[in-house]
Amino acid sequence: MSTTREFGRIRSNIWPIHSFEVKKLVPMLVMLTLICFNYSILRNLKDALVITAKNSGAEVLPFIKVWVILPAAVLSTMLFTYLSNKLSRSAVFQIILVSFLIFFFVFGFIIFPMREQLHPHAMADFLETVLPKGFMGLIAMFRHWTLTCFYVVCELWSTMILNVLFWSFANEITRIQEAPRFYSVMSIFSNIAAIVAGQTAIALSSEVFDPTLSFGHDAWEQSLMKIMALIVASGIGVLLAFRWMNKHVLSNPKYLPKDAQEKVKKKEKKLSFRQSLVYLANSNYLIWIATLVISYNLVINLVEVIWKDQLRQYCTSSHDYNVYINNLTSIMGIISTSASLVMAGMIRRFGWTFTALITPVVLLITTAGFFSCLFFDGSLGPILTMFFGITPLALAVFLGSTQNCFSKAAKYSVFDATKEMAFVPLTPEHKLKGKAAIDGIGSRLGKSGGSVIHQGLLIFFGTLSASAPYVGIILVGVMFVWIAAVRSLGTEFTKCLTGDQKHPDGEPELTPA
Repeated sequence: MSTTREFGRIRSNIWPIHSFEVKKLVPMLVMLTLICFNYSILRNLKDALVITAKNSGAEVLPFIKVWVILPAAVLSTMLFTYLSNKLSRSAVFQIILVSFLIFFFVFGFIIFPMREQLHPHAMADFLETVLPKGFMGLIAMFRHWTLTCFYVVCELWSTMILNVLFWSFANEITRIQEAPRFYSVMSIFSNIAAIVAGQTAIALSSEVFDPTLSFGHDAWEQSLMKIMALIVASGIGVLLAFRWMNKHVLSNPKYLPKDAQEKVKKKEKKLSFRQSLVYLANSNYLIWIATLVISYNLVINLVEVIWKDQLRQYCTSSHDYNVYINNLTSIMGIISTSASLVMAGMIRRFGWTFTALITPVVLLITTAGFFSCLFFDGSLGPILTMFFGITPLALAVFLGSTQNCFSKAAKYSVFDATKEMAFVPLTPEHKLKGKAAIDGIGSRLGKSGGSVIHQGLLIFFGTLSASAPYVGIILVGVMFVWIAAVRSLGTEFTKCLTGDQKHPDGEPELTPA
């Protein structure tokens, strides 16, 4: 029976959930919504702090992503694997989540107010006089090391809390028959969280110092402290929803897939971090998933750094940058939610491969528009100013914002859902460890790969604008590799879904590399 006939045309796109599934899905939605709410606020805040800091700019991002985020991602993935081998899933989830919340509280109320005393400005000023211009981003990373640490932890929130902890948890307890319906609803709620997060961050940001508050030395510091308090409160909400679900839902075997029930009955052999990478390298199926993740993050990183460089020139203060980027987040959430409602039944109607191809195609089209503006800046500038009263910088920021909105909308409405569905046919152990390797390291490799490219071009050309044409050529090649990986993975996933390939234990068999 099709989902449309089962629920009705409208309900099949908005809420294709049976009444007995509500108790299982609702706490998952609460967790995902709060995690995405924090993610949206933190993603924008970290950029506003680092990019608009004194003697800093978008050039700092490639250096942070290569020299700090990549090692941090590897270490955090190793720590996650170690804890998973020693402790229960519930304990690992709670320990890692609480650790993040403690850091955000300490940063907001202790480290940030003391940042000027902690930053080595004198040493950084000296380095600026002896190093080439292409190393200005590296110096800014060192100068503002507390903001760099905050940037890294915010990035790890996306990797560890959202991608590894939550989605590993969701994939483990979701049946393959439930996944298309559950994940389409989750996509809608995650997009709504982005809309609310953008406007909430703007409401908490103020340009006027409030003397009635007992904290903060200026308006921006007060705003950041209020935002950090909200982040911690939201994280506590995630923790409470997780504990309630473990106590009242997952204690009942009827809510668990068969393989998860068997896992409860018998202790499976745990894979070490090295074994997780070996397993990843020995499976074409996981290599294709990793290619999707690396390609997306590589493309986004290459484009966003150049766009944020334009935005930094357009919005010079931390407050203005934060307000602009959060308004953009809300617009992105509206577009993503609308796309999710339209595409909720697309996987069921058109198949996994067609749906998964939407993201690279959207990125290819929107990125072409943004880079075309940069390439023809000199010839278009006088025309734009004369007839439309808009500067080339304003147009570049607008087209970059449009690219960012539609690319993120595609990611949140279809990319995340299709990627997570691809993990569902795997065994519980391979879901956990293969996903940790892909999301914990694969996503970082994509971003760090883009940052290495930017660093090399910066050192050679000196500025992001001068290196933009070469970035555009690289982007085209990456997108074609991405599309080829989607088609290969789609063939394999369809075989698993239809039962053409079976594992000896009843699980889909993965083709070895």
